[in-house]
Amino acid sequence: QVQLVESGGGLVHPGGSLRLSCSASGFTLDPYTIGWFRQAPGKEREGVACIGKSDDTYYLASVKGRFTISRDNAKNAAYLQMDSLEPEDTAVYYCARSTYCSGYGLSRGKGDYHYWGQGTQVTVAS
Repeated sequence: QVQLVESGGGLVHPGGSLRLSCSASGFTLDPYTIGWFRQAPGKEREGVACIGKSDDTYYLASVKGRFTISRDNAKNAAYLQMDSLEPEDTAVYYCARSTYCSGYGLSRGKGDYHYWGQGTQVTVAS
């Protein structure tokens, strides 16, 4: 059974950092792309970043330079390091699996990412 489980969310002040983890089970992560998405209340889900099997990456413009996506195939896990967090980053963050990493794939969301975790809440507030 393909399963993705996010963890690491929490409450931080603006300018703070969080590291989200995406733990995969039921498959070997190595050949797959992992994407991170987020959804804020009242807003549509948006793709934040993805990392492909060759460690190629793509970032949403608003997070580029602040967020870093990575993977550890030996641990069957992917991560999203979030620095310089802003209130606008507040959302439920999801990881999901695809077969390629691109801005197009991120924009398609569930059209290209077919397995999703349950989400973890990130709140950035003073």
